[in-house]
Amino acid sequence: MELGGDDVLLERVLRVYKPHCRYLTSATVSVKGDPADEGGQASVHGRLHIPESCYIDDTGHFNAVEFNICFNQMVYFVLAKSIKERAIRAFADWTVDDFWERQLPDMFIVDFHSSFREHMRGRGSGFWGELDVVDVFQRDWGNGPLLFLQTVCRFGETERAACHGKVLLALKA
Repeated sequence: MELGGDDVLLERVLRVYKPHCRYLTSATVSVKGDPADEGGQASVHGRLHIPESCYIDDTGHFNAVEFNICFNQMVYFVLAKSIKERAIRAFADWTVDDFWERQLPDMFIVDFHSSFREHMRGRGSGFWGELDVVDVFQRDWGNGPLLFLQTVCRFGETERAACHGKVLLALKA
C-alpha cells in the first residue's frame, strides 16, 4: 500500500534539527503487511542532500555520522507517516501528537551497524536513501515496556547502494 509523501509532515519531523542539518528533502512511504508479521515491512524512500558537514571540515566522503543523521531523519518520517495513516499495529494507540512528544526523549538506538562498500560523496546533486522497518516487537526488561524496531537501510548516488546498515531502535511504549 502506497502511503505517499507528505511535505507538511516532513517539515514538522525535521523541525527538531538545526536548519543546516535537515538532509532529508523528500520522502515517500509504502507498507507491505505489518512489520510484526513475517514478510511485512514499512518502507521509506527518500532524497537527501548534505550541503556541508555540520560538525567537521569536509571529509570528502559520506561518513558514519552523516549515515546516522540520515537514518534518524528517515526513521522519524516513516514512523510519523505510519502513525498518521494507522499503518503499523504496534502504534495503534499512538496519535501524531504522541509521536511529537516522544520523538526525541523516548526513541533511542540500541544497536547500530553500518558498512561502506563504495566511495560516496553525499554532496552536489544529492543522493537516495531507503529504509525498511522489517520487525516490530515489544519487551519489558524491568524498566517498562519498550517497542523495538529492526530496520535495514541503504544509501547511494548511483543505482547501486554505496553503503548499508542494520539498526535496532527502541521506543518507550
